[in-house]
Amino acid sequence: MKKNSILYILLIFLIAANVFFLYLYMGKQHESIPSMPERNKNFIVKELGFNASQLEQFKENSKGHFKTMMGLSNDIKELKDNLFGTLSDDSVNEAAIDSISALICEKETEKEKEIYYHFRMIRDIANDKQKEKFEGILLDALRQGDQGNRPPPPNGQDAQRPRPPHPPKNK
Repeated sequence: MKKNSILYILLIFLIAANVFFLYLYMGKQHESIPSMPERNKNFIVKELGFNASQLEQFKENSKGHFKTMMGLSNDIKELKDNLFGTLSDDSVNEAAIDSISALICEKETEKEKEIYYHFRMIRDIANDKQKEKFEGILLDALRQGDQGNRPPPPNGQDAQRPRPPHPPKNK
């Protein structure tokens, strides 16, 4: 009996120590790494050198931006899940595919407009020197993003890839 109680005490001590170290490890990790939108905000504010007034305007005008973007991204993800969930169907319902694709396009358009107006708000807050710097940052980001989304050319050529043929329509 005495041997078992020592083992139980040791086991409880080890569990408590593990919980303590996990709490410290997880807590420090969340504090040291800001969330993605927070990093983006900090980057813009730091690069443009916003003063206190500009920073307050920026924070006030940016409040709903992240929430709107997350909502739109989630909507697009759900629509794409619905669209590609039909791949295993025996027949192709062209009308449903067109409908879902059109909804995805609408959400993507809303998302692009949200980004545009958010950047427009930042530009409106900035002074002339900051505007020049902001436009340079945007051009660099757009160039990098454009290169990242482009598939490699086939056989090392600088040509457009042919579009795959549509499956035959079922009536």
